[in-house]
Amino acid sequence: MTMAKDTTVREPAAPAGDSRERPATAVDIEDVAVRFRSRKRDVTALTDVSLTVGTGEFVAIVGPSGCGKSTLLKLVAGLLRPSAGDVRLHGERVDGPRHDIGYAFQRAALLEWRSARRNILLQAEIRRMPAAVARRRADELIAMTGLEGFEDAYPHELSGGMQQRVALCRALLHRPPVLLMDEPFGALDALTREQLNMELNRIWRETGTTVLLVTHSISEACYLADRVVVMSPRPGTITEIVGIGLPAERDYTETMGRPEFREATSHIRGLLGAASAED
Repeated sequence: MTMAKDTTVREPAAPAGDSRERPATAVDIEDVAVRFRSRKRDVTALTDVSLTVGTGEFVAIVGPSGCGKSTLLKLVAGLLRPSAGDVRLHGERVDGPRHDIGYAFQRAALLEWRSARRNILLQAEIRRMPAAVARRRADELIAMTGLEGFEDAYPHELSGGMQQRVALCRALLHRPPVLLMDEPFGALDALTREQLNMELNRIWRETGTTVLLVTHSISEACYLADRVVVMSPRPGTITEIVGIGLPAERDYTETMGRPEFREATSHIRGLLGAASAED
């Protein structure tokens, strides 16, 4: 099977009640390279990486360990600066840490002495959001992610999946136009991961947020994304961008059986090599 590089950008409708004008391009990465230098050696993490992500698009990034997937997210977040090339967020050059993004990590990183609600509202405290606005938004997200009834529970009283739901609410509290996700479900069991994949698909459709997801799971990438970026071993570069060609609303079981899904996962697995691809 041969798949051409896909450069199509899907432009979804704005979420209900959102009348803001947003640029067509959310993330623009142009000819980026990242090199780390130490006394003992120089390491090139990324080289010649270019990627454009449309507003409201869901893009997944897969590749072997150490290929620079997480480094790419840090560039978009402004936590790292490229050694060469440019990164732009909504047309503005990224020169330092950005406050208009959400970031979800592999571990929920909740504060053990704060309840689920207060962990979510930590974002508001850091950003100095108006208290009433933050509380209303937290209530919306708690309802959206199925956390009702667990608002006052502490992290040790929550399952791993629920902790990740809290972390996702925290990342979305300030309505970021771009959400960066670095293996957020990697440590969860298969059933919980499947449930959260379905939740994430629904949340993405309802909010219109642009999502960049790093994952080692080919099936997760193809289930969630409009396009999947396949990266090479270090120094990481883009091998191919695979368009998935599925409708935005995706039933998990039905999607797994669709020929487009099977073809995409098979093709990506071939690009990565069976030995290096986790699923």
